[in-house]
Amino acid sequence: MRSVMNVSTRLLAALLVGLLLSGPVAAQDEAPLVIATASPAGVYHVVGRALCRTIETPCRAQPTEGSSANLRALRRGELEIALAQSDLHLYATLGTEGFQKDGADDSLRSVFSLHNEPFTLVVRRDAGIHRLEDITGRVVNIGNPGSGQRGTMLRLMDAEGWSRSDFRSLHNLPADQQALELCHGNIDAMVYTVGHPNASVAKAIRLCDAVLVDVEGDIIDLLVDAYPYFTRAWIPADIYGPDQPAVHTFGVKGTLVASADTDPDLVYRLVAAVFNDFERFKAAHPALGVLTPEEMIRDGLTAPLHEGALRYYRERGWLEPTEAD
Repeated sequence: MRSVMNVSTRLLAALLVGLLLSGPVAAQDEAPLVIATASPAGVYHVVGRALCRTIETPCRAQPTEGSSANLRALRRGELEIALAQSDLHLYATLGTEGFQKDGADDSLRSVFSLHNEPFTLVVRRDAGIHRLEDITGRVVNIGNPGSGQRGTMLRLMDAEGWSRSDFRSLHNLPADQQALELCHGNIDAMVYTVGHPNASVAKAIRLCDAVLVDVEGDIIDLLVDAYPYFTRAWIPADIYGPDQPAVHTFGVKGTLVASADTDPDLVYRLVAAVFNDFERFKAAHPALGVLTPEEMIRDGLTAPLHEGALRYYRERGWLEPTEAD
């Protein structure tokens, strides 16, 4: 009798262990959706987290090196969905500028565009930098390799006819390090293509009384006129304090992109989740507050719309059945 009871006890224990293990194993079977963003200090990461909060599926906003790195990882099949600046979005689609060696990316797909990203020049107040041309001969942070800010700065340098020798030094710091380096006097200026308000910019202003400088001039006018992904932009007065004036500059748009191989149903559910609770999504950051669906499905998008996004836009009547094919 005792032997039978021991066997039954062992069987029951084994059954309980199996039941306990089955829950975590099942949960592990569903891999989370990863949305590649950029620096944790930037608006892209805030947007990525907001996107994850909208969709009812496991989701994680993943910090990365930035737009260029995201676009290349998408092409290699290492990512499903990512954020990228509209200028680099176009370069990757066509295989131009920094993507010449990669060639045109026929697998890149647009989902929607997002906030405006002004090109922001932040300088130490004592650096004697009052306009864009004053940064030559100085120590400037242009951003880490793979970042959107670096890509835009290199395009601007090319337009201005500047090379590295025109600067005392160009640094490659990521966005979450540049404010402290500015305050410590290790750099004179930093450039950042980002939505506002931004934590990195606010830190520089708060800790060492840094200032924002207008980015204007004939070259900027030519850039905006020549390239459709560049627009005139401004940073509103007072968002970094009562003494901060409005800043005039140029900028790009943030875009959400995917691979053509990304599951259409997944993209459809993400897009539907955003637009079905649009006000909640826009409330995630002030830079998102002025978004409209009409602009988001057209502006700043070079790659064809993803199948899943296209299905939703047509269901809502925002695109005609044959439009965007």
